[in-house]
Order: sequence, then structure tokens, then C-alpha cells
Amino acid sequence: MNPRLARLQPYPFEKLRALFGQVTPSPAHSAISLSIGEPKHATPAFIKAALAEHLGGLASYPLTGGTVPLREAISAWIARRYGIPAPDPGSQVLPVNGSREALFAIAQTVVDGTRPDAVVVCPNPFYQIYEGAALLAGATPYYVNALRENGFDLDWSAVPASVWARTQLVYACSPGNPTGRVMPLDHWRVLFELSDRHGFVIVSDECYSELYFDDARPPLGGLEAAHRLGRSGFPRLVSLASLSKRSNVPGMRSGFAAGDAAILKQFLLYRTYHGSAMSPPIQAASAAAWQDEAHVAENRRLYREKFAAALPLLGAPLETSMPDGGFYFWIRTPIDDTVFARDLLAAYNVAVLPGSYLARESAGVNPGANHVRVALVAPPAECLEGVRRIHDFARNL
Repeated sequence: MNPRLARLQPYPFEKLRALFGQVTPSPAHSAISLSIGEPKHATPAFIKAALAEHLGGLASYPLTGGTVPLREAISAWIARRYGIPAPDPGSQVLPVNGSREALFAIAQTVVDGTRPDAVVVCPNPFYQIYEGAALLAGATPYYVNALRENGFDLDWSAVPASVWARTQLVYACSPGNPTGRVMPLDHWRVLFELSDRHGFVIVSDECYSELYFDDARPPLGGLEAAHRLGRSGFPRLVSLASLSKRSNVPGMRSGFAAGDAAILKQFLLYRTYHGSAMSPPIQAASAAAWQDEAHVAENRRLYREKFAAALPLLGAPLETSMPDGGFYFWIRTPIDDTVFARDLLAAYNVAVLPGSYLARESAGVNPGANHVRVALVAPPAECLEGVRRIHDFARNL
């Protein structure tokens, strides 16, 4: 067996099942799950229709590189969304089977596993795929803490030069999971300068990019930041986006990688051997989704209304604020986060995710400790009832 598998930690939801296995939820309350970031809004009818209309494509093997119409639809969307010249659909855009698959596979492409000192830098808290991808590529993760007292900003300049010298890959996530923080242009500038100096690849996870609350300020993306800073060709940068949250189609497993053509060429080679071709009906439905913005604006409206109604219900002793983007509240708890989550389920039958399960101890602190992640993905009434119960539980501690 691959000995690197032994280095993987249990997934957060495995830990959550073990924690909740000790609990008998309150029978006086209906069950409300706010623990999993799975979109629950309705899938748009036109996407389902496009999928059904192209079922004949199941009779053909798909190309790993994707169809020309899909690549062109993605390229045109990037140009519209970020106000930048359209990337070359043939060399700077690659369809992927959702951002999760691509986040893992890109590390296997760019990390030199023969180097025992290789490092992959990632935010902390983080999406656990970053860590698993690093470990299975033969690298060691290095965690950069996102702390409430610093506004959840990542201080890239605080990483020691000795770490940067060994770094081959950096995962950025904006808007961040679970903090909802969008990385500002100045922080991109620092990260790009470090990449120029040390030669590492930057992978920008932007799966929450279309869930935001101020229509006048859509989140800055990595490709946009590179363009604004005059970085022609997106050197050593790959941005990943997904339809799962944007279009409420997590079961389609559809997204894209875009950026540095040289990296994407090697990524395509890896994916060809890995068997990562997207089904033709999924490609057709994906092209339709990237070409429409009306359903995305409606999706944002639904989240905006839920957050606006829920935020006033989360007063002391809890501490939280509106995220820049995403669909999570990142809430500071007055007691240990695992105890909070366990006892909340027992008393009020509401499931939330302990923040410490999303982070690792780094620089003497686990930045997820004494926090819980609350996903406002359920219908509005259910979300608000869940938030009320969370506040009532905290107030009665």
C-alpha cells in the first residue's frame, strides 16, 4: 500500500459523525443540519433541460480537454466577470470535474515528489483537500493562520524565507472557507512577488466567488489581480472555479482551471492518464450555465436575504460578522467548539461543524478552536430557526 495514505487525517465529517455518535438529539426539536456546505437551492430548469437534450453524448468517449463550446463559454465568462481580456480557450482554460478533483490533481502535477523537503503552503483553517493533496504528492504542508484579531487576513510575508525556499505550491482561497474573507490586491501583490522570487505555483480556489452580498463589489479573483498588476500570461497562477455553489449543481461536478498555459498543458497530460474527462451532457449543461447570469443573481439574492435576517439573531455571547463572500457564518463560541457542537445537538437538535476540525495547530494555536462553521444552505425558515436555537443555547450556557 502507498505509505503516504497513513499520513492522511480523518475528514472533518468523519470526526463529526464520531462526535455526534455520543449524542441523543433533543426529541422536542426537529432536526436542522447547518454543518455541511452543500447547496440546497433549486437547480435552474434550463440547466437540467440542457443536460437532458444532450444525453445522446453518452454514446461517445469525451475528450479530457473538453469541447470547444465549453472552453469558449468559460473564457467569455472570465472576461465578463473580471473585466479582463478573454483567456485563450485552447491553452489557458481547462474544464475539470469540480474544483475538489482539480485541487487534488494539480498538486500531483506541480509538486516534485522526489524532493523530501518539498513544501505546500495553505491557509489555516482550510479545505482539507489541500492538505491531503500535499501529503499524497510527497510534500509537507505549512499552515498560515487566519485569525479573527487580524481580520482573517493571511500574512504571507510572515512565512520564513527558509520555508519559501522549499515551497512548490501555494493554495489560496478567496472568499475563504470558512472565514468568508476576500484576499485584497495588496496581498496578491505580495504573493506574486514571492512566487517570482522562489518559483512556486499559486492555485487560487475560487469556488465561492459568485456568492457575495454587495453587487457593487464582487470578490477580486486571482486572474483579475494578475491582470491589474500587469502579469501577462498569468505566470505560475492557476485559478479554479466551480458551478456547484454558483449554479446549485453540486451533483454535476463541473468547474474549470484557468491561467498559466504551460502549467495547464502539464495538468492536461496528468488528467489524460488519470481519466478525468467530463461527460458530454455535463459539458453541454455547463456551457449553458456559464452563459447565464440571471440565475446567479437570483441565487445571491436568496443568500443575501437569509444572512440579513440571521445576523441580528446572533448576539452575545457569540461573536460573528458578515462574510465578504460564501454561505458560512464563522462564529466564535464562549466554550470549546466541540463541546458547543455536541451539546447544541443534544439540547436543540441543530448540527454545526466545530472549527477545530477545519484547522491544524500552527505557531502554537489552532485558529479554528472556539469557533463553529454554520452553513446557511437550508430554506430560509429552517436557517432562521436553526440560528435562533444556536443563540438560545449560547445565551443559556
